Amino acid sequence: MIKNISNLGDAALYCDFGIEVNKETNAKVIKYFKNIKEKKIKGITNITPSYNKLIISFDLSLTKFKELKKIIENLELKEILNNKGKIIKIPICCDKKFALDINNLEKKLNISEEKIYEKFFSKDYYCYMTGFIAGHPFLGDTDISLRAKRLETPRVRIPKGSVGITEQFCNIYSFESPGGWNIIGNTPLNIFDNTNELKPNLINPGDTVSFEQISIDEYKKYYE
Repeated sequence: MIKNISNLGDAALYCDFGIEVNKETNAKVIKYFKNIKEKKIKGITNITPSYNKLIISFDLSLTKFKELKKIIENLELKEILNNKGKIIKIPICCDKKFALDINNLEKKLNISEEKIYEKFFSKDYYCYMTGFIAGHPFLGDTDISLRAKRLETPRVRIPKGSVGITEQFCNIYSFESPGGWNIIGNTPLNIFDNTNELKPNLINPGDTVSFEQISIDEYKKYYE
């Protein structure tokens, strides 16, 4: 399943699963991620999955690259219970105050606002990875007709809960942060809970997200 394992700095393995970015490839990454995590292999300090890569950090005082590489290459994989992930419904308000880039997207894509939202809400999205900031999910795959490039000049501040699209992915900003994605709405849900040490992420790799459009009045009720 792994195409190649190489050094990443002095204390990490770079596991390459190929160039494809799709559910099938990502499912292999997640399978290794969960198996390695469950086995609690000596010396491993962190495991980071992405679209088609897996980075395994380790403590040089406890193990070495060649030793760990051999363990990973000979790892006996087992099916993980509930490996399919959860289906999570996320409400989004697309009021003008939240849809910061909808007008620009109409011009970029040559599609009406109504059509953009119709296409966006008509399908579910697979979580390939989380990163950039804590709990921030990268979700695919958007409709081909909605695949716009990032903003030429990223914003210094994007509000927490903002939902953005760029190329084949959409995302949800778990905190206020800089960013260059095209913002089309905002969710009132807390995507990352730093008070929950065991399960801080609402959305994890392998989960499926179903977006639901809500009105501004429905949005406000979450804060009452």
